[in-house]
Amino acid sequence: MGDNKIDPASAIPLYGGEDSDAAPLKGRGVQSVEIGGRLLGILAQQGQPMMLRDLANQAELTPGQAHAYMTSLRKLEMVEQEAGSGRYRLGPFALQLGLARLRGSDPYRLAAEQVAELAERLNLMVAITVWGTHGPTIVLVQESSNYIHANVRPGGMFTVTGTATGKIFAAWLPTKLVEPVIEAELQAAQKGWSDVGALAGDALAREVNKVKRDGIAATTDLPVPGISALSAPVFNHSGHLQLAITVIGPTRKIDVAFNGPHASALLAFTRRLSAQLGYSA
Repeated sequence: MGDNKIDPASAIPLYGGEDSDAAPLKGRGVQSVEIGGRLLGILAQQGQPMMLRDLANQAELTPGQAHAYMTSLRKLEMVEQEAGSGRYRLGPFALQLGLARLRGSDPYRLAAEQVAELAERLNLMVAITVWGTHGPTIVLVQESSNYIHANVRPGGMFTVTGTATGKIFAAWLPTKLVEPVIEAELQAAQKGWSDVGALAGDALAREVNKVKRDGIAATTDLPVPGISALSAPVFNHSGHLQLAITVIGPTRKIDVAFNGPHASALLAFTRRLSAQLGYSA
C-alpha cells in the first residue's frame, strides 16, 4: 500500500489555527528578503500567473527591480515563468514549503499517523484535505489495493460544489471564505471547464444543510463515473474545522449509506481525531 505525500503550499492556512494577535516582530531585518516575500505574497493572493509589470506595480517596484528579484526566486524554484507568455507563478519549492508548514501542525500529524490503518481496514483510498488559498487542497493520499482511476494526489484540489470533501468545508467554514471559491467554480461551470455534478443556489444550500445535519457527506459516481466517496470533518478544541478525511473507492466497493459500515468507520475515525484535538461535541 503506497503512502503518497509531499511536504503543503501556496501558504495553505488551517482555519482557526493561527494566532492573529501575535506581537509584531522587532529588530532589523533584511530588506531584500522582505521584498521577495512581498512578491511571493502577491502571486499567492492573485492565484494565477502574472505579468512582470503587474507584479512590479502591486509591489511598488520598477519593472527592472522586480525582474532582478524574480530572477533570484526562479533560481530557488520559488517561482517559475511560463515559456510562452512570460508570466510568473509560484514554483515547486513554494509548494513544498507550504506543505511542510502544514505537516508541522498537530491536526495533520495526528491524521497522517492513523490514515494508513483506516485505508487498510476499509481497503479504500483515504485522503486528508485542508482549506487552502484556493479551496479544498489535498495534503496526503493513502492508497489501497482497490485502485481507482481518479486524479487524486497531494497538492491537488477538490471542488466545493461537486465533491463530498468540498461540501464538508462549505458546511463548517465561514461563508466569507467559501463563497468566492463557489462563485469561481460556478463561473467555470458556465464555461464548461468544471467537473460534472456541480450544485448551485438552493440545491447547493439544501445539500450543505443536509451535510451539517448528518455530519458526513457523500457522492456517488461524481465527479468521476464509477467512483464514489464519503467525507467527514475533524474539529479542534475550539470547534473550528481543521481538515476533512475522505474515503474513496469504486462505486461497487464502497457503501455510501450513512448507516453503512464505511460511514460508521469513517465517523468513528474523525470523531476520535477530533477528541484527540480536544473537541467536545
